[in-house]
Amino acid sequence: MQKVMFVCHGNICRSPMGEFIFKDLVKKAGLEDQFVIDSAAVSYEEQGNGIYPPAARKLSEHRIPFGSHAAHRISAAEAAESDLILIMDSSNERLISRIIKQEDMQKVHYLMEYAGKPYQSVSDPWYTGDFETAYQDIYSACLGLLKTLLE
Repeated sequence: MQKVMFVCHGNICRSPMGEFIFKDLVKKAGLEDQFVIDSAAVSYEEQGNGIYPPAARKLSEHRIPFGSHAAHRISAAEAAESDLILIMDSSNERLISRIIKQEDMQKVHYLMEYAGKPYQSVSDPWYTGDFETAYQDIYSACLGLLKTLLE
């Protein structure tokens, strides 16, 4: 079992989109028994909140199933248990480095690395309002991620 953790600032837009998109791809590939997939934040700002409604609508538009969700901040223990931690931008990288153990930073990768765009950010739709671009970036990176993990 590989544990994959998606991380963004508040855990209400990008990281839950990544979590549920990747879960859907894994399920469609018949590989559910090979992965544990979750998401978290680098802040406490949205603690306990569900998926931001425009993000949920975007997932629904693309027929990506999602369940209940409660935002939470990643813990050092979660990072230690994860095999791969996928961040959305440089702010996530800076903040997560203050939360998790230094040796677990080797597990941290920009999600867009798996779309062939290392160090490129997934724009935060909370600020841009562009949930479609965020969805497309996350989806293409999740496709590349699955392909990479299966190699």
